[in-house]
Amino acid sequence: MSAAVGGQAVVEGVMMRTPSAWAVSVRRPDGRITTVVEDARSIGLRSPLLRWPVVRGVVALGESLVIGMKALSVAARLSATDRDAADGAEAGEADGELGRKEIAIALGGALVFSILFFKVVPGVAASLVPIDDTFLFVLLEGLIRVALFIGYLLVLSLLPDLRRVFQFHAAEHMALNALEAGAPRSAEAAAQHSRIHLRCGTAFLLWVMVIAIIVFAFVGRPDLWLVIASRILLVPVIAGLAYEVIRLAGRYGANPLVRAVLWPGLLLQRLTTRPADAEHLEVAVAALDAVLAREELNRRRRAEADVDVMA
Repeated sequence: MSAAVGGQAVVEGVMMRTPSAWAVSVRRPDGRITTVVEDARSIGLRSPLLRWPVVRGVVALGESLVIGMKALSVAARLSATDRDAADGAEAGEADGELGRKEIAIALGGALVFSILFFKVVPGVAASLVPIDDTFLFVLLEGLIRVALFIGYLLVLSLLPDLRRVFQFHAAEHMALNALEAGAPRSAEAAAQHSRIHLRCGTAFLLWVMVIAIIVFAFVGRPDLWLVIASRILLVPVIAGLAYEVIRLAGRYGANPLVRAVLWPGLLLQRLTTRPADAEHLEVAVAALDAVLAREELNRRRRAEADVDVMA
């Protein structure tokens, strides 16, 4: 595989991303698959400092959130109509989607909810328990946080409207597993692979919960206002550390010890994926084909530009 590839499920489809591009493929109401492709140049290329360990995780997470929102906007529009006039152009640019202001508002709202529900609430709840020992306090807070996270996933897994999204999530994983195994890029080949993936966002979020216990242990049990402030301010640090763990998992995933450590996160993916069939796998493969084609095109363009400069 020439380029690192990741992705996510969207409404009636799948988004795939490489270092220089992203593509979203959607199953239209009439059964057709429409694909939109865009370039994506990482801000991490602007400065070596942005590629430092932990820092690069924060950058990658921010970029993934922005691209994810754009992909969701494209998918929501395409999945709602069969009219070609609303498509823009197949395999073209995503015109007419959410603007920067709308994306910023949506991302801001999602981040505020996540930080309050999964960071602040557990800290406040643990502070109400009469525990003097710092270790027990941080451990209790961590257990509350993990319980909230698992409960949240359980509720989502029971919603009928999300079943197809979870099927596309599985299709995304299966297509990536097939690609990383060197199998042909086809729905038939992807069907032979697991719906569990080492670099899944579900596993990442669980590691965020675990690493938070370690990081907050250094803060101790301060006054309530400092508990709240630290839980908010340390979010980037925790996310950056979790990114490094998932990155290592992708590199050494074949190691039995690594897989044993990652097992809880892999198990949780059973809640956020559902068995996918050809209908879902064809969409995932279409997105994968499109993004890899754009990545190769961008690679050739960069090579040609380097030759021009040297000449």
